[in-house]
Amino acid sequence: MTTYFIRRFLLIIPTFIGVTMIAFFITRAVPGGPLEKALMEFKMGAALEGRAATTDGGGQIPEEALDELKKAFDLDKPWYTAYFLWFKKLITFDLGNSYRFREPVSGLIKDRLPISAYFGLLGFTLAYLICIPLGIAKALRHGTTFDFVTSATVFIGYSIPGWALGALLLVFFAGGEFYSWFPLGEFRSTTYEELPNFVQQREDQEAVGDEYGTFQWQKLSLLSKIIDQVHHTLLPVFCYMIGSFATLTVLMKNSLLENIGQDYVRTAFAKGLTPRRVIYVHTLRNSLIPIATGLGHALSVLMAGSYLIEWVFNIDGLGYLGFTSIVGRDYTVVMGILSINILLLLFGNIFSDILYAIIDPRIRFE
Repeated sequence: MTTYFIRRFLLIIPTFIGVTMIAFFITRAVPGGPLEKALMEFKMGAALEGRAATTDGGGQIPEEALDELKKAFDLDKPWYTAYFLWFKKLITFDLGNSYRFREPVSGLIKDRLPISAYFGLLGFTLAYLICIPLGIAKALRHGTTFDFVTSATVFIGYSIPGWALGALLLVFFAGGEFYSWFPLGEFRSTTYEELPNFVQQREDQEAVGDEYGTFQWQKLSLLSKIIDQVHHTLLPVFCYMIGSFATLTVLMKNSLLENIGQDYVRTAFAKGLTPRRVIYVHTLRNSLIPIATGLGHALSVLMAGSYLIEWVFNIDGLGYLGFTSIVGRDYTVVMGILSINILLLLFGNIFSDILYAIIDPRIRFE
């Protein structure tokens, strides 16, 4: 089995190169890249300044400037040569500079990673905490009204895209059309750091020597920030985890039903064990094996910013950065986010296999 995992780790290299090479070629092949965008901006600027127009209606850019632009975007070389130069920088942890922000891509990702990781890990954890008990309850009440209603509910939720559900939730509960219980979006309030501004209050309290008042303002500030964060979190995180409800719930239910029909369960009942002990001590442990192996994908959750959900809620995370970068043809940012996502996904798959082998000793990878 050790040999198997060594081969899996070694396969990461060609797989990563293959996927990134295809993505790099696509960014070069599609129209509307950074060079075309720069030329369009030049032509629009020339038209506004009243310069002489060419047959295509834009300004005439000098050949020297055009060559400099191609060189800046590595478009003066074949795509495979440009890919080699990009990959050479990548292995030195240099993701390049953003065409749009004029900043290092690594800095842009670093600033937004905690936001996407916050929603990704929270949605991942809540999905498991809710779906496992729900799947157990459905298995124990299989065929009842409860099973039918919950199945219909989770599959309706599964059929609705998270971003579309987010738009509906904003209209109904945040847009003011019906209710205004939640904010319209963003990760936090713009006044988050001043909720409340207890620093000035602390100074006032210390001026009169009221230590108890100082403690109260500090406590109130922390509580206000927690409430504000939760207020901005509820709707987006619900959209994040709605898609995994049906998968995890049905997987938990079917796994438990399958194990209940095994011979060792009938033997346990024949020995006189109580149904609760048989279900929750003997059967449940084996039923959790398919669920537990999904924990390996927690690595990719760190970069799980959903492009459209973050766009709908105007959350400045990795998903929103990736979406705006694709629309704005900022391909250095796109390739940087894609590279990290691919590595996390590949390592996550291997980690899932390792967990599978640890949890179930009967599994042997060859």
